[in-house]
Amino acid sequence: MASINLIDSFAEFKDAEDIDRPTLIKVIEDVFKTLIRKKYYSDENFDVIVNDQTGDLEIFQRREVVDDADIMNDDTQIELTEAKKMDDSYDVGDEVYEEVKMETFGRRAILAAKQTLASRISELKKNILLDKYKERENEIITGEVYQVWKKEIMLLDDEGNELILPKSEQIPSDYFKKGETVRAVVKKVELRGSGVVIILSRTHPNFLAKLLEIEVPEIMDGLISIKKIVREPGERAKVAVESYDDRIDPVGACVGMKGSRIHGIVRELKNENIDIINFTQNIQLLLQRSLTPAKISSMNIDETNKYAEIFMKADQVSLAIGKRGVNIKLAQELTGFNIDVFRDDLEEGGEFDIDLDEFTDEIDGWVIDELKKVGCDTARSVLNLTDDELIRRADLEVETIKEVKEILQREFDVEENEK
Repeated sequence: MASINLIDSFAEFKDAEDIDRPTLIKVIEDVFKTLIRKKYYSDENFDVIVNDQTGDLEIFQRREVVDDADIMNDDTQIELTEAKKMDDSYDVGDEVYEEVKMETFGRRAILAAKQTLASRISELKKNILLDKYKERENEIITGEVYQVWKKEIMLLDDEGNELILPKSEQIPSDYFKKGETVRAVVKKVELRGSGVVIILSRTHPNFLAKLLEIEVPEIMDGLISIKKIVREPGERAKVAVESYDDRIDPVGACVGMKGSRIHGIVRELKNENIDIINFTQNIQLLLQRSLTPAKISSMNIDETNKYAEIFMKADQVSLAIGKRGVNIKLAQELTGFNIDVFRDDLEEGGEFDIDLDEFTDEIDGWVIDELKKVGCDTARSVLNLTDDELIRRADLEVETIKEVKEILQREFDVEENEK
């Protein structure tokens, strides 16, 4: 029997994972029919048989029995005399099946077939992997850290497939060691060169969305809908949710009893603050909720230009803006409005104050911008903070802070003297 064992390396193909047997057998048949065509110019009168259980392969040539004088093509016809030597019962018009020994193709042809088969199998596995992970895009997957590099880490899934988690898709405080288990969402799957590249993400909003689905059964059941998620990975996230059942409080369901549902997610996201807010079509109310934890005094809304002026007490301004301006940035992304926050100067007993923009002739614009990012948009809001607080919250040198405070205080001293 011309077995596939003549080239032992073919045996591995019968054990190829993830490839269904009919497809694998068809590929093997195609490869050997190509080999046949190169030697005999046609494969029409050849049968390639692959044993599904053992992986053994046999090739049979079919030839028609003709009178000795009528033979025209040795590849498709056989003389009656020759046929009777094989079996005396053969007669003109019968078909003779002869096994073609693998050795007849020659070593070089067999090696070429082996390479072609390996290439076809590799292509099949690549396409199967591509389709499998395309279907899993935006789903959470768990992998084990296999290799850590400067710009990315490689993980392996349960089947040994390689997954890539780039540094840009990691939470800033993420730190992984080889052998550690990591959860992330499948961001995209693409063909790169000759392989499939599976990109994971821990910073994408869908990662938080899927974590919420796991922790909150009402979301999985469709009773609560996630309308929108915005994130500053590792720092803060805002999630707008809506309930389709009046008896269910969507915010309470997501947070859980004493924060039981949200705490696990916060830990997974490296202590990222998560604000869960109740979605509403009322723009004013949505703006108010989006600036949590700050409390608003009043607002002016221009819906046409998607712009809102928010007024609040002085002690709420820094809360609304947040550390490095993260809170107001996320509120803008969540609502789709450009938001400007102003100190409410109509507070009773409010002290005289000066907007920082009045000092552009004495203080560099970038310094004023840095102060505004931490919620200091007036002179008194800067003076009310200690040097240490400003150093911790703003990206400014101590000398710059002292100089700014001197300029601001001097203006109030002049005002006091004039009074």
